[in-house]
Amino acid sequence: MISYGGGVQSTALVVLATQGKIGHVDAALFANVGDDSEHPDTIRYVREVAIPWAAERGLEVHELRREKRTGAIETLYERLTRPASRSFPIPVRMDRTGAPGHRSCTTDFKVRVVGKWLKAHGVSRKSKATVLIGFSLDEAHRVNNRAPSNYEVAEHPLLDLRMTRQDCKGLIAAAGLPVPPKSACFFCPFTRPSNWARMRRDQPDLFWRTVDLERQLNERAVRIGHNLVYMTRFGKPLDEAIQEEQPELDFGTGP
Repeated sequence: MISYGGGVQSTALVVLATQGKIGHVDAALFANVGDDSEHPDTIRYVREVAIPWAAERGLEVHELRREKRTGAIETLYERLTRPASRSFPIPVRMDRTGAPGHRSCTTDFKVRVVGKWLKAHGVSRKSKATVLIGFSLDEAHRVNNRAPSNYEVAEHPLLDLRMTRQDCKGLIAAAGLPVPPKSACFFCPFTRPSNWARMRRDQPDLFWRTVDLERQLNERAVRIGHNLVYMTRFGKPLDEAIQEEQPELDFGTGP
């Protein structure tokens, strides 16, 4: 199985799989953290480009969602804005240091969702699935940061092939596909300041939704006696931080 996130590296894995260059792959699994949470550009790419393109070449891409015990779908944004919640499941920045806090979003909405699907399709702790993860050579340091589920053995074909992110872009373009945008939740605190500025300029609806989310999280922080948290490392609300820093930002071409 391919752990498919809709970004550059995992799309490269999909291309390699259709070309028979990474062995037999049964399917790609896209764990959608929520249509209200994933960046809309990622959702569009997965549904309108990747899924039909892969299907034409015999590779199915399954879109998975987190289900509660009741069977209802839970999204990351819903969890973040749940009135009674006391947690901060995304890596919000601590107000004093700007360092990201602990996060549970990837584990709860990606890894466990994939693990649950694998278990439902015959995988067990004794008979695990091989899950291909799209870490490229320039982000090899991320390998040890991802905790696999109990139902998978992780492999990293891009590392084996010595492929960088730029190599992945070239592979995707050579296959006739548009290069996907960087995949992430639109409100991810790991977003670079230049990309926040680009969002404020080009996608103001997403920017101001994030500003409102940050405000809600800080209302929670005050209620439970927690230090204030922010989406950037600048120790101030997002609309103030980006407005103040924006004239000096290098928009460039982005990652």
